[in-house]
Amino acid sequence: MAYTTIKKPSDYFNTKLYDGTGSVANVTGVGFQPDFTWIKRRNDTRSHFVTDAVRGAGKQLKTNLTGTETSYSGYLNSFISDGFTLGTDGDSNDTGGTYTSWNWLANGAGSSNTDGSITSTVSANTTSGFSIVSYTGNGSTNQSVGHGLSQAPEILITKGRTNTQNWAVYGSVIGVDKRLYLNTTDAVATLSGYLPADTSSVINLSGTSSMSNINTSSIDYITYAFHSVKGYSKIGSYTGNGNADGTFVYTGFKPAFYIIKSATGTRSWIIKDNKRPGYNVNGSYLLANGSEVEGTGSGNVASDELSNGFKIRGTSTSLNFSGETYIYMAFAEEPLVGDNPCTAR
Repeated sequence: MAYTTIKKPSDYFNTKLYDGTGSVANVTGVGFQPDFTWIKRRNDTRSHFVTDAVRGAGKQLKTNLTGTETSYSGYLNSFISDGFTLGTDGDSNDTGGTYTSWNWLANGAGSSNTDGSITSTVSANTTSGFSIVSYTGNGSTNQSVGHGLSQAPEILITKGRTNTQNWAVYGSVIGVDKRLYLNTTDAVATLSGYLPADTSSVINLSGTSSMSNINTSSIDYITYAFHSVKGYSKIGSYTGNGNADGTFVYTGFKPAFYIIKSATGTRSWIIKDNKRPGYNVNGSYLLANGSEVEGTGSGNVASDELSNGFKIRGTSTSLNFSGETYIYMAFAEEPLVGDNPCTAR
């Protein structure tokens, strides 16, 4: 039996770096037509922005801000067969700008899903464990929306498109009665009135005030839902030890991308990938909750990307404060093994 069903992870997730031109341009080399693209300028203080095929290219949300969705051709104009077309805004395509884009494959513009009590529009890739879910809140208790995956998501990232609010991050990796905010450094908060764990077909919502970030009446929402897929992605947690010889996190693959946040401490969301300059201890990082320029890991946010996971280095509180619980989501550059499960643990 194969160790993993995904032999080429870059068919489902890929990081693409590019330089800005200041004029409308195609960025190619992604390897597929993306359905969810996240872009950050690396060499200037600019916001992160995300675009997806369900909401439609040209509609942007910024991960470090609380603002409503904007429709603007200056950012990302369209998804194309091997990448995307850019406008000329400085957040995406300024002359002299250097940029990173993180790209995921779902299933196009999506279709109606009536598995939950609230009808959703879902673009789901059951092979890679990723779906994009759009719905309108109704403010009632005991509500749910279909997610289109084959098993329960472990992490969900939700933003109200039509109101000013925080980005809610929740799911089993954090705890069914807890949430983080993608746009802040806040530690995990315990909620009241939250429903039982999500299922293989639906995301459970609550209409109570404590969960207003995911089900306020008449507000349009977008959710990015993920679960782990052996050999391709891993969602989990680890405990910091506060030592220079930090925690090793086994993923079962060489990471191409990972994002880490302390659940129990007031820390930033750290993003690292395998394409930006520097590697391992000196690898570059960006903050999902901030507009800062790219930083380097040496002496601050240090980790090694290994063939079967990642190793935390140093005593940075962002990654390795003693006793703190950190959550992470990682995607593979390549699986640890191919079809031979005997060489994997």
